[in-house]
Amino acid sequence: MKYDLVMVVSGDQNSMISVESFYSKKPPRSVNRFRGADLAGRISGKEGAGRTDPAPCPSPPRGTVHFHTLSTPASAENMKTLFSMEDVTWNQSASLGTLEAEGINRSCRFNEEFKYILLPVSYSLVFVLGLALNSLALWMFLSKMRPWNTSTVYMFHLALSDMLYVLSLPTLIYYYANRSHWPFGEALCKGVRFLFYANLYCSILFLTCISVHRYLGICHPIRTLTLVKPRHAHLVCFSIWLAVTICLVPNVIFVTTTQRDNDTLCHDTTSPEQFNQYVHYCSAVMVLLFGVPFLVIMVCYYLMARTLCQPRKGVSPRQQGKTSRTKSIKLIVIVLVVFAICFVPFHITRTLYYTYRVLEADCGVLNLVNFAYKITRPLASVNSCLDPILYFLAGDHYRTKLLHALTRRNDGARSPGPSGKANIALVYKDTHGNAGARPER
Repeated sequence: MKYDLVMVVSGDQNSMISVESFYSKKPPRSVNRFRGADLAGRISGKEGAGRTDPAPCPSPPRGTVHFHTLSTPASAENMKTLFSMEDVTWNQSASLGTLEAEGINRSCRFNEEFKYILLPVSYSLVFVLGLALNSLALWMFLSKMRPWNTSTVYMFHLALSDMLYVLSLPTLIYYYANRSHWPFGEALCKGVRFLFYANLYCSILFLTCISVHRYLGICHPIRTLTLVKPRHAHLVCFSIWLAVTICLVPNVIFVTTTQRDNDTLCHDTTSPEQFNQYVHYCSAVMVLLFGVPFLVIMVCYYLMARTLCQPRKGVSPRQQGKTSRTKSIKLIVIVLVVFAICFVPFHITRTLYYTYRVLEADCGVLNLVNFAYKITRPLASVNSCLDPILYFLAGDHYRTKLLHALTRRNDGARSPGPSGKANIALVYKDTHGNAGARPER
């Protein structure tokens, strides 16, 4: 269907009028200019074209505009009176009252009442659980598990990434509980959005490193012992932090704050004018930092599963169950669960949401996809709570040392020390006059 949009540039009978042809779901292809007096003969022959009176037209059907030439200079207010079109955004800042067609993806107003309950509640739960679990994990790594082996190095950096993101959640909790009003300034908005994606992609890459290291230990154990050292793991982790930061620099530039009515919005994407460029950038980052690592993980797990299913020569079936086989299977299961819950749904729904916005899909479809996308955003944050489960079930000695630390504290709080028993025994013997007797041990 073809739509005609008339934009009055100045206001008299001989004024130049810009007519832009819009087609369904496509940007304008051509701009033609006509004098006001010739307008009726040049454009579809509608009655009333070329009139100089500013009398309002009857409301036209959706997607059409009645047009006039004005005897007075155009303004945004009388343009609103003269034109009626549902898919039009009025630009009040234009000096001559420009009428701007934005397309269906910008004129569609999302029904997002659900997110003002869903996001504050879910982010609050992630904040409480993530803060407690990752604080415990960092305490264990720093005080109870030194010297670190290679796996512990990767897990420490993963816990650090989760902790940095969890500490940024209170601002988002306030933002969504306050119905999308951001009072903290543009710099903090950029920082919070950066931490979300930094945690997302650092977590994916650190989990990939853990999986690759476990694959090498299962399939190439001798080579792993001689070649892979903790210092190599530290270099890999620092490279990951650097690479993710570089990849997210454009995201920091894209993210901005805008005004809507009396509210300040902190965009998780970018402004509408730059959205198409942002989609191209996000697609490249997704392939590089999600698609490639996920493919590597799946290949490693396939090779690990094939090796683990084969009986090992010279080892009895009973001994095979006590080796690292069980730990490796737990690692495979946990990492796949994290990807299935947190990372895969988020990237699928985000891709659909971006695609339908670029294609200017129907407003009902956009609302449905936007609903799915907003649900998977807190799911992507849940990885901060699931990663500590990985340390407990599949980490090297993490569970043993954690339980030992907790039980030692409980035992120390419940039972008196040995010196107390000795003093009691000494006093007891002294009351009987046996000064030379030694206390019982």
